Amino acid sequence: LVTPAGPGTRNGNRHTALRWAAFLRKAGHRVSVSTEDFSSGADLMLALHARRSHASIKAFSREKPLVLALTGTDIYRDIHESAEARESLELADRLIVLQPKAIDELPARMRRKAGVVVQSASTVLRHRPVQRGFRVCVIGHLREEKDPLRTLLALPYIALPLEVVHLGAALDPDLGRRAKAATDPRYRWLGSVPHARALRWLASSHAMVISSRMEGGANVVCEALRIGVPVLASRISGNVGLLGSRYPGHFACGDERALFSLFQRAYPYRD
Repeated sequence: LVTPAGPGTRNGNRHTALRWAAFLRKAGHRVSVSTEDFSSGADLMLALHARRSHASIKAFSREKPLVLALTGTDIYRDIHESAEARESLELADRLIVLQPKAIDELPARMRRKAGVVVQSASTVLRHRPVQRGFRVCVIGHLREEKDPLRTLLALPYIALPLEVVHLGAALDPDLGRRAKAATDPRYRWLGSVPHARALRWLASSHAMVISSRMEGGANVVCEALRIGVPVLASRISGNVGLLGSRYPGHFACGDERALFSLFQRAYPYRD
């Protein structure tokens, strides 16, 4: 199993790789997880990310099956711009996408070998929001594709007593500086936290915001649904693919005023 995310990282690719490796081992398979693999000893390769795992994909034996799981940046950017990503599509025997609308982005002749695998969530936590105040959880690393500060930008329009807890590492230093410099006392950026702790924050929140510009099918959305936390999601293909086009919790991507309107509807306390 090849992933571009190395040991110790807490990004989505690494989390997915470790989860899937655990599933495969439980099913009786032997699995090694690495950032690059040119060995001939494996019976099958499962690669995460078309562009960033391209070297490993290209080096793997053509005589053995190769499965490629496509990320959000693959689906909505790289396969349209990168020759390496497109070659990875060609070399793969099977493609995995994480929500049904992703198939629409594939070249028509590639769709026959694609399968949808909506990510599972095994947490036993249940939705128990804090009893005092209104807590909103934002879970996502600080990088441009996540539009991570959109909730912070919405706060000046919101004259409501609420608490925004933002979890995620500053993969973009400038976004990290902006989050750290935020002066609104209702916003707290806690940085990267272990997955179990992030889920506890999620379960204690009244709602979760996912404001991404690009998503392949975010596992945190599946986790929020499993726990029972309402999701306020940017109206992008990756979120609509999981939540449905008629889901009432979508807001226009990049529009903090639209997010503010959702806050107004979700806020449970009225005079």
